[in-house]
Amino acid sequence: MKYIFTPAMLCALILNFASISGCDQGPRVTDSATPASAQTPGSSSLETPSQAFPYVASVVWAVNVGGEEQRGVDGVEYRADEDISGGEVGTLDTTKGSQDGVLYESYRIGDIQVKHPLENGLYDIIFKFAEPFDIPVKERVFDVLAEGEVVVEDLDVRLARDNKVASALERAVTNVQVTDGQLDIRFEASAGEPVLSAMVVRKKYSDPRSWELDWSDEFDYQGPPDAARWNYDIWRRGKANDEDQTYTDMPSNVRVENGLLILEAHKEEYKDAHYTSGRINSQDKGDILYGRVEVRAKLPRGQGTWPAIWMLPSNPYNYATNCVAPTEWQGSLTCDAWPNSGEIDIMEHVGYDMQTVHGTVHSKAYYWVNWEQRKASVEGKNVEEEFHVYSVEWTPEYIYIFFDGSPYFFYLNEGTG
Repeated sequence: MKYIFTPAMLCALILNFASISGCDQGPRVTDSATPASAQTPGSSSLETPSQAFPYVASVVWAVNVGGEEQRGVDGVEYRADEDISGGEVGTLDTTKGSQDGVLYESYRIGDIQVKHPLENGLYDIIFKFAEPFDIPVKERVFDVLAEGEVVVEDLDVRLARDNKVASALERAVTNVQVTDGQLDIRFEASAGEPVLSAMVVRKKYSDPRSWELDWSDEFDYQGPPDAARWNYDIWRRGKANDEDQTYTDMPSNVRVENGLLILEAHKEEYKDAHYTSGRINSQDKGDILYGRVEVRAKLPRGQGTWPAIWMLPSNPYNYATNCVAPTEWQGSLTCDAWPNSGEIDIMEHVGYDMQTVHGTVHSKAYYWVNWEQRKASVEGKNVEEEFHVYSVEWTPEYIYIFFDGSPYFFYLNEGTG
């Protein structure tokens, strides 16, 4: 599937999923590598995570900075503090916002350097941070350099973690080239001192499993989106998130041309709104209960834009406690269908942070209000100039989110309901 979000586009596309009922969208695992779909969430496969979670095999090194050996909820084995020097070791009593909180309870702070023997090749690296002190935003800002190149620029851990202290932040970088048999990472601060809690290094991984395509749209036609696959959201200004646009079905906002779906925003006065934009969904036409969704997209440039590719429940009232259909639930302050019934963000992006792409899950237990939001981000590559593939793999036991095939966010079904 190919989508383009053009400049000034504000909020974009929804791919709906069924949390209880529903069919399939996107490829589905069909061979012996199917990830334990017949098992109860949180059951025996979690005892052998390297078999249950297919991307563990791509990890070549993981380290719990300043701490002891640990096994992550995704099956990754973290070494005790090794091949890392400099700075001072510190500890946190507790950390919010992660299923692997223990990995953030130790850290190094100061002049940190990493030198780890590594076979030459291309690697993805996930850095884990938590701001240990209740300091203001902008008092700790630093670059991360890998193999002499800046891979994360001007990172303010507290700002990047929604201004929360002691809250877990995962930031991934892709395609780090090692040519001298050693991974070299260092940190340069423009304010305060760098801090680091853990690291994961992955080699590039080729999925050996076969997938069966169940649903797709290649946009090989002209005009409006295919009505057999897509619905329009026609929304008034400010319906949700205090957004300043109205969503329309006008061709200027939503159209298919030259093999692309184009969602385009315009600064114009229309029905009490100052902007118009497009928002479509596949509800009841391409729903999924487990599988893999891949979307090829180019994102808009510009502060104020907020493109997203995300998944919402086909039955949003399934876990609501104070509303039933046909009560309007999106943007409602009185209906708790959201976050109770969940949301999976395959890609979310905000224009003021141009090359950072986010993957997130929302639930009543884990969302921003209680500081327990489960999410991660990846440093994109020219996301406003080039098409990239944004993906999610969802089984009864786990969710992975990917950027160009690189997994950067993992979420475990804890089996607690």
